[in-house]
Amino acid sequence: MLLFAASPLDPLLLLLAAMALDMVVGDLPVAFRVLPHPVVLIGRAVTWLDLRLNRERRSERVRRARGIFAVALLVLGAASVGFALAVVLRAVRFGWAIEILLVAILLAQRSLFEHVAAVGEALGERGIAGGRDAVRHIVGRDPLSLDEHGVARAAIESLAENFSDGVVAPALFYALFGLPGIFVYKTANTLDSMIGHRSPRYLHFGWAAARLDDAFNLLPARLSGMLLAVAALVAPEAHAAPAIRIMLRDAGKHRSPNAGWPEAATAGALDLALAGPRRYHGELVNDPWLGDGRARATIGDISRALRLYVIACIVQATAVLGAFIAVHGARF
Repeated sequence: MLLFAASPLDPLLLLLAAMALDMVVGDLPVAFRVLPHPVVLIGRAVTWLDLRLNRERRSERVRRARGIFAVALLVLGAASVGFALAVVLRAVRFGWAIEILLVAILLAQRSLFEHVAAVGEALGERGIAGGRDAVRHIVGRDPLSLDEHGVARAAIESLAENFSDGVVAPALFYALFGLPGIFVYKTANTLDSMIGHRSPRYLHFGWAAARLDDAFNLLPARLSGMLLAVAALVAPEAHAAPAIRIMLRDAGKHRSPNAGWPEAATAGALDLALAGPRRYHGELVNDPWLGDGRARATIGDISRALRLYVIACIVQATAVLGAFIAVHGARF
């Protein structure tokens, strides 16, 4: 049950409404031509602290301590802003509508679908050059090192991982902790994406950001894998039993403690091999494969993955509705 609702309406209903709104309108790009997106504001704060605290002349111990301070400052700030908004919105008329809008903005169902679909469209219309150009917007690996199959795999892997980070986790943190929860999660996730790298600059300063994001995603990642496996029961050309088997067998092979769960479930569901060796910033990362299927993914596989993803989003919404019915059934 949501702990910091800005509305007297049931918070699970607010979450369902936010999911529906995000599915229909996405990130509201027209509005954010004028106003900065909340994640953009978080990113600016991360950049400001990075420039002022992460000095190369400092020792490793000092840089790690400063990174911990930066993470604590931003997380506490996000929690405070979320709590203050919850209090204000509870006091204003139609505050519930504003809360729905805020939550919808911080979910990524539609935008993730559109970014991954754009990779498939670019591959089909402009070939490998178009696919590489489109996929560079959603992955960190070197796009020029990817052939057509590598571009397709990268898009599918990004879809699976970001289903957890951009859809399941924000919804879960909102359901448990309201606006403070979703604000804190998005802050932690942005910190990790910006400074949680093992590069020389961020190995120590970004240590706390990476560990916090890992901790926050432990449960959402595993839930995401299960949602994808359930979706495979009804998704065309997908299989639920291999999704569960490969997820349980291969998730731990991934270099991330969390990303392997939705990626392995997707690999099993679609009979693909995902992850594996790839290049980041010119350096080969020789990771193991997840799954027993084809590594030569195609445009058609991107389409299959998108159908699986859409059904998984519907399964998640159905679970929220089920939780609402269960709560109200218990009351009566």
